[in-house]
Amino acid sequence: MRTTMSKWKILTAASLGTVVLASTSACGGGASSQASDEASGAKGSFEDVAAEVKPDPAAVDLLPADIKEAGKITMAADLHYPPTSFLAEDNKTPIGYNVDIAKLLGQKLGLEVEVKNVTWDNVIPGIAAGRYDFTATNMTPTPERLEVLDMITYWAAGSSLIVQTGNPEGLSLADDSICGKKIAVMAGSSQQQDYIPLIDEDCEAAGQQPVDSVVLGNVEGALTQLVAKRLDGVFSDTSQLAWAAKQQPQSFELLSPQYQKEEGDDIVALGLEKDSELTSALHAAMQSLMDSDAYQETLDRWGLGAGAITTSEALG
Repeated sequence: MRTTMSKWKILTAASLGTVVLASTSACGGGASSQASDEASGAKGSFEDVAAEVKPDPAAVDLLPADIKEAGKITMAADLHYPPTSFLAEDNKTPIGYNVDIAKLLGQKLGLEVEVKNVTWDNVIPGIAAGRYDFTATNMTPTPERLEVLDMITYWAAGSSLIVQTGNPEGLSLADDSICGKKIAVMAGSSQQQDYIPLIDEDCEAAGQQPVDSVVLGNVEGALTQLVAKRLDGVFSDTSQLAWAAKQQPQSFELLSPQYQKEEGDDIVALGLEKDSELTSALHAAMQSLMDSDAYQETLDRWGLGAGAITTSEALG
């Protein structure tokens, strides 16, 4: 399944000292650079990172002749999910982590990447029909998807804990410090249904009280309660929480490491047409990007550095 995400914009209501959030829930050059930096809270521009990335001859050699001649590939994404894929304030410039990664992969291949705004339900059919070359949309490589797609792993989406800036309670997902603490989880989420019960078992085994779980309907409501100090933390998808921490660093702090699942992982993958001639070149470009500083820098720009992986796999 696709990683659960929300799109929302955080605004500070200075007179009230509260956080106001507008949300829609789902399953994830000069003007564009400025928009990207403003959106991400990044210290350096995308152009600064991209300047480090040069074509990788080994990856370029793997390109099909027709693509190399065309000099361009297309990436399909539903551009409604900050901070991974969304539109800048001009409502037309694609920005976000997945957009940046796609463009950097293009640079590794010496190609221009054209980002197409495609609704989630139409991404895979569009790739199958040959309208788009690949997608970077936080897509989990399920057996069903691997029947129709080649997939290239590139990031661990994961679950994280966000707290008030300064982490006054000294919380971490790496130990039993959240035992007995008031932690919000979203109704029906993996955090509520799968992870908190396992954490509670560890708490009880350590002679601690179980987590005081507060089940809420959405992340924005949980963050509002965190600011009001009615919660000690919020446990949810890393991408949602990273966006909050980037937008409101004076209010929120995203803790590292992410939650470590006892079984399985949170790896997401690019998707290409099954048996695509582009797969080997894109996989080589991805690994080359991971081996450079630009990969981690790009993650960090969007507050997603905790999800970095070191090795890309081509699945199919």
